Amino acid sequence: MKKVISMTDSEWKVIVVEGKTDKRKVLAVVDEPVEVICTNGTIGIGKIDEWTDRLPGRELFILTDADESGEKLRKKLRREFPEAKHLYIDRSYREVAAAPDRHVAQVLLRANIAVKREFL
Repeated sequence: MKKVISMTDSEWKVIVVEGKTDKRKVLAVVDEPVEVICTNGTIGIGKIDEWTDRLPGRELFILTDADESGEKLRKKLRREFPEAKHLYIDRSYREVAAAPDRHVAQVLLRANIAVKREFL
């Protein structure tokens, strides 16, 4: 009999992306409980304060687009959350949402995030 391990939301990994289509892309390939947070391209002090309160102890990943706005956001998040792990899509795809599912899965897998078998 398979043992079921129950995780609370506070134990889930957190992946920060820019938009809703990025979130859908990540959720389509991930095969473990994760929380995907959208910044909608920007992030203010209020949102940073909220995250600072609820993210301690959680494994945090930053996955932004490979364009100027994505890099600007990544730079800001790097300052605010220096412990975060940064994930990068190939620059040729420019956007997380535009990258093939298999590519996004490989990026996540390299960060030890489980992905659905069909993307391996």
